[in-house]
Amino acid sequence: MARLPFIDEHNPLLAALIAKVKGARGGKLLNLYRVLMNSPPIADAWQAFNNAVRFHTGLDEQTRELAILRVAQLTGATYQFQIHAEKYAPQVGITPQQIAALDGSEYSSLFQPAHRALLAYADAMTQTIEVPDAIFERLRVHYTSAQIVDLTVLIGAYNMHARVGRALQLDPED
Repeated sequence: MARLPFIDEHNPLLAALIAKVKGARGGKLLNLYRVLMNSPPIADAWQAFNNAVRFHTGLDEQTRELAILRVAQLTGATYQFQIHAEKYAPQVGITPQQIAALDGSEYSSLFQPAHRALLAYADAMTQTIEVPDAIFERLRVHYTSAQIVDLTVLIGAYNMHARVGRALQLDPED
């Protein structure tokens, strides 16, 4: 159970923000936003930032979802992992076998070399923060400078997601 109350999605004082968030989230007000709306400026900024790092980058959908899933897995962020594994990953062609193979993904033949490089990068950023030169150079082989910035910020953002979700004990969606 979440540590903070969920804001009622019919709250007239937050109607404009709720409509904005629901419009960007497929018509649904996720539990994350229902808690974040306890601070409307944070909820608004979070939605804008999250929308940018997920949907307005040079990363393909599979790259994006694999990075998100790996960060969620490494950080024990059940809320994010469940949503992305059940809903978003299948939509972009990530298989259940690939999801199951994320632990040890750097060596799995289920992933193409570019994805193995990004998963090693996500591991380093999430587990030790410092990224060894060898891992960064593997990434550079497959991604442009702009894509590396996009990927780095995405991984950082989902580390933040994990920490916020876990601290507030957000429940996965029903």
